Order: sequence, then structure tokens, then C-alpha cells
Amino acid sequence: MMEQAFFLILAAFAVGAALSVIIQRSPIYSAFSLIGVMACLAATYIMLKAQFLGAVQLIVYAGAIMVLFVFVIMLLNVRKEENTLDKHRYLWLLALPFAATLIVEVLYTILKVTSDFTSLPEMAKRPIIGDSQSIGYGLFTSYLMPFELTSILILLAIVGSVILARREKE
Repeated sequence: MMEQAFFLILAAFAVGAALSVIIQRSPIYSAFSLIGVMACLAATYIMLKAQFLGAVQLIVYAGAIMVLFVFVIMLLNVRKEENTLDKHRYLWLLALPFAATLIVEVLYTILKVTSDFTSLPEMAKRPIIGDSQSIGYGLFTSYLMPFELTSILILLAIVGSVILARREKE
């Protein structure tokens, strides 16, 4: 019962922070709200006994990636929107059918999951897949090539941002 209440509180905070990402006019405040969403996701991972995934979520995404986002926002010197004529002012009318579809999908998923709920002893027999040993083994055996290619891609992005920043100074 306590876990369910904690999950509902985390979900409410995550939805509030996600809405704040969309509503905020300043990109910096949107980035900070996105950090809040990622922190709630990390807490949910920790609640699911996947402490390693929760720590990685905080360190990599809420830490490194969001610092990179804030750095790029400040590097580009993005200002607040000017008061211009909004060409997409009637776009909110599309939001109503999409929101109704989303609500129907969520309700269907909730009803489907609760009807197919397996018992706890059966779930306890499943192998552990969220611990650091199994993640490290999979990462450095089966997925070594994508892991290394991702690191090269990130290195190229850093070099590109430095070159772009240096060009503006000249």
C-alpha cells in the first residue's frame, strides 16, 4: 500500500514536471523541468529494485545529458519568444482527439494489466536483469560494438560543438 502511494506521488510529480517542460517559455526552465522528470523516473527505478538503473538514470541523463542541453542552450544564447503572430493558434483543436485517444489507451492498458496480473511468488522466480553484473556482461559482450560506436558519436558531437563555438568568436 505504501509503495502504491509513493508511486502515485512520483507519477504526479513526473506528469507535472513534463507539463512544465511543455508550458515553460524559457528553454532553461524547460531543461530544469526535464531534470525533474528524469529524477522521478530514477526514483521509480529504485522503487522497482533496479538501483543500478536508477543511479545511471540520475548520473547519465539528469546529470551529463542535461548539463549538455543547458550548455548548448546557453551557447546558442536563446532568448524568450518575441510577441509575433502565432501561425498555429488553432493547432490546439488537434490536441482534443489525441488526448481522448491517449486516455482510452491508458484505460485499456490499465484494465488489461490488472486482469493479467501474475502472482508475486511467480514473479519472484524470474531472473534478475536489473543488476550491474548482468548489465555489464551484456554491454561488454553482445553490445560492445554499439557501445563503442556511441562513444565515438558523442566524441564527434563534442568536437563539433567546440568548432561551432570557436567559429562564432572569429
